[in-house]
Amino acid sequence: MDKSTLLGILLGFGALFLGQVWEGGSLYSLLSFPAFLIVVGGTIGAVLIQTPLVVAKRALGQLVWMIKAPLPPLDEGIEKILHWSNISRHDGLLGLENQIMDEPDDFVRKGLTLLVDGAEAEQIRATMDIDMVMQRELQLDASKTYEAMGGYSPTIGIIGAVLGLIEAMNYLSEPERLGVGIATAFVATIYGVGFANFIYLPIANKIRYHIYNQANYQELMVEGLVAVAHGENPRNIEMRLRAFTQQ
Repeated sequence: MDKSTLLGILLGFGALFLGQVWEGGSLYSLLSFPAFLIVVGGTIGAVLIQTPLVVAKRALGQLVWMIKAPLPPLDEGIEKILHWSNISRHDGLLGLENQIMDEPDDFVRKGLTLLVDGAEAEQIRATMDIDMVMQRELQLDASKTYEAMGGYSPTIGIIGAVLGLIEAMNYLSEPERLGVGIATAFVATIYGVGFANFIYLPIANKIRYHIYNQANYQELMVEGLVAVAHGENPRNIEMRLRAFTQQ
């Protein structure tokens, strides 16, 4: 898992739980299955109403990116391009044919296939640019699912709190049960705001970060494949591609 993701989870929830205990509260008082069901179920339901199922499935698949980046580091991409450049200079472009099946990324494999098939450099760039733009738009569209969840969750938390208060009003003649009922009702608000700010919105922003990194990697690979198609010197290719690694 990405170090910043793990650190954020530990700090965020750690601060919340520590603050609760510090104030003399009990962590048990933050547990309420009905509130959890209302907030999480209601949020997912609201998002599914606005989101096509195919987009929701794509968004679900993006959760893996919270643990592992979708593409290798840029340095690894540069090494691939330089390796392919050296092969093409010694054995010609057809010498890269064996490299196609070894390439795990569909986008790069498509570009490598075009290169081996003898496509012109500009044709390779044009074809891969279209793929790159479409992939980025589809991924960004899916990432907005978590943004939407971050928007709906606090409001549904308030709905859960109001429902809890309505139920608590049945115990006006029993102060002890009334106090417990009101406290439980507000747990739904904590869930709604907490899930939005500790889970949904951070996930949306981290996924968007990976999407832009993915686009940067793909632009690097396009530039490298075009340079190989032009038969450029590997040293010149490396100097140009290193510009993509600047942070």
